[in-house]
Amino acid sequence: MPKIAVSEIIADVVVVSTDVHPDPRGTFAETYRRSWFSLGREMVQANLSRKQAGSVVGLHYHLHQADYWYVVAGHARVVLHDLREGSPSVSKTMHLDMEAHKNLGVFIPPGVAHGFAAVSDITLVYLVDSYYNPADELGVAWDDPDIAADWLVESPVVSERDKTNPCASRLDSRYRPIYAMRMPG
Repeated sequence: MPKIAVSEIIADVVVVSTDVHPDPRGTFAETYRRSWFSLGREMVQANLSRKQAGSVVGLHYHLHQADYWYVVAGHARVVLHDLREGSPSVSKTMHLDMEAHKNLGVFIPPGVAHGFAAVSDITLVYLVDSYYNPADELGVAWDDPDIAADWLVESPVVSERDKTNPCASRLDSRYRPIYAMRMPG
């Protein structure tokens, strides 16, 4: 059975340590199961991101979309930051080293900013629970001093889009996520 761990830093983030089953041909691992996540919905799209060492992606966030990330090659430093007003973990930042040989997955709920640095060349597969919607593709500054992300890379390569994202404290109120409390049962 995989180890399912709810983050002690950011509410509703879940880290999965998958079981790997080796045999003489190689390995097998179940990397995702919807029932592992209390906020899990049907994942409708799978994406693949390959980045060269030194690249930084993010910090992105969505008001409506959840992500599930799994690194299949290399070492990614993942940074998560809770932007959700009313969340018990609002303004908390979490760092997670996802290396292919560690077989980790991470569930990222809507409203949690997320990004990664390619510590080495990486291949990241990620699932999302809604189709691409440019109106729900938002971001905060990758180098926001209040977030204080430790990317583990020198001289990061950042996209022009990510260079223009505002600091979290300057987000327009129309684009600030609100925490949705879950009801028991």
